[in-house]
Amino acid sequence: MDNMKSMNPKQVKRILVGVDDSPDAQLAFRYAMNRAKTDQAELVICSVLESDNMNIYQALSKDYVHGQRSDLQQHLQSYQQLAERFGIQRVKVIIGEGDPGETIVKKIIPEVKPDLLVVGSLSKSGVRKYFGSQAAYMAKYSPISVMIVR
Repeated sequence: MDNMKSMNPKQVKRILVGVDDSPDAQLAFRYAMNRAKTDQAELVICSVLESDNMNIYQALSKDYVHGQRSDLQQHLQSYQQLAERFGIQRVKVIIGEGDPGETIVKKIIPEVKPDLLVVGSLSKSGVRKYFGSQAAYMAKYSPISVMIVR
């Protein structure tokens, strides 16, 4: 039992935070930054390029998809700069493609291997039940602890 005392179950080494344009995602990002700073954890900021939101012509256009991806990359880099200015030592960004909940659970988590996932409860579309179901999906199927911020 003595060596159990040195382990802090609340401390995490790597935090994955999902961001989009929703106010809840901004809150999730702020929570994740504070937690990463407190725990001196690595912060991995991710977003998902949703092909569902594109019409067929956009989805078939490599230029359109590339443009969307590069816009998202720039958006994530601004989050990264904020986190670095906040004093977080190790910050990375990652972009997935597809359904947000499924992509984060099945692709990004296995690749990043975080200890904690932090997400907001709404999506950029603002349709409450849609991202609410995404957050519920992640909470249900994630192999790691999930913090849903609202």
